Amino acid sequence: MRALALATALLVAAPAFAGFTPEQEKQLADATFVYIQSERKSGEWSTPAEIWFFVDGGTLYVGTKPGSWRVKRIKAGRTKARIAIGKVGGPAFEATGAVVTNAAIEAKLMAAYATKYPEGWKKYEQNFRDGFKSGERVVVAYTPR
Repeated sequence: MRALALATALLVAAPAFAGFTPEQEKQLADATFVYIQSERKSGEWSTPAEIWFFVDGGTLYVGTKPGSWRVKRIKAGRTKARIAIGKVGGPAFEATGAVVTNAAIEAKLMAAYATKYPEGWKKYEQNFRDGFKSGERVVVAYTPR
């Protein structure tokens, strides 16, 4: 009986986090950039912002400055985002954003960026490393809705 209750609870909870579809996983693996729109006070979407990203465990991560609009809006409680994959107007999904303070995720992000963006990484690596140490850069995690 206990096993049945546990199985039922897991089945009910499963749809709460759908993760990426197999098609989205492939699109994200093939994409160089994502284009993030955050929710304004009016409820409208912001202008899409091109940004580097990496995906880990069903979550999309970006490194950004804490003064960016995406971070300001998350801190103000407006966590909804729309993320286009590969190009503005490309395949998109809605997500919930959260600022994450986690040295392990920062390290994964930097390792992923070094592999995915080798030329750009040479130019920006020290900015990211110093920024994470000083708080002038943060990680935002986006989980699909």
